[in-house]
Amino acid sequence: MFRSTLKLKSVCTDKINTAFKGAMPNSQFVPIIESALSNKGFGKNSLLATSLCCDEVNRTLEKDLTGMFGPNFSMGGLAGFPFGGVTSFGAMAHHIPAGGSCLILFGPHVGVDADGTVGKVNRRGREAPGACCGSAAAAAGFVAEAFAAKQTSIPPPTSHHDAQQGFVNTLLLPYAERLDDATEPDVELPFSLYDAQKQFMDEIVSKACGEVAAPGCIGLLGGIQINTPEDEEDYFLPITFEIRDNTNKLVKQL
Repeated sequence: MFRSTLKLKSVCTDKINTAFKGAMPNSQFVPIIESALSNKGFGKNSLLATSLCCDEVNRTLEKDLTGMFGPNFSMGGLAGFPFGGVTSFGAMAHHIPAGGSCLILFGPHVGVDADGTVGKVNRRGREAPGACCGSAAAAAGFVAEAFAAKQTSIPPPTSHHDAQQGFVNTLLLPYAERLDDATEPDVELPFSLYDAQKQFMDEIVSKACGEVAAPGCIGLLGGIQINTPEDEEDYFLPITFEIRDNTNKLVKQL
């Protein structure tokens, strides 16, 4: 279904094309989603829920999708993990218009700056590029130290002051060896984060799917957001696109 017509036009997009094959600019991605879902019962009576990082660079895709779905419900926290959990899913489900369905867009994000550097982005009003995703970069550093020390588990956070980052560290730790083995760790990082978030989201849907009133369905659209400099378009690499009913049974793999 997803086929990018990406045209190489800069160092940034050249890097996206090689490091994140299959990624497509939002202007291509959004119409494909709308077309795929329009004959599956999704539309104005559906609700868009997102689990994306709280970084302001991630709001563009949400806005691009509001034309079909209206304002989105947010489940996400640092690095894109669905820290709203089962409670937020249940609340979201009870906001779906009568007879409608929900689409959950989720995943981590990564920047590619004007020089083609993965893990950085040129931000508005700042001279030098900065980390993107900062939470992911911090977790990767933590995990690298833990791996070097042969630490395979860490206790969950005990303080609420930075609990989300503590959980990002914990949830990324199982991917420490994979990151250590990577030729380009900054490219591998969002893929590892995606796998951790997919497992997290699947567990939430499994526990709370019944909150969606039949015949409504649950669309799950997961992938990696790719943030670019202001004068270029953001991209999305779709990895999962499926529809489930309110018993969590797979209805359609898109």
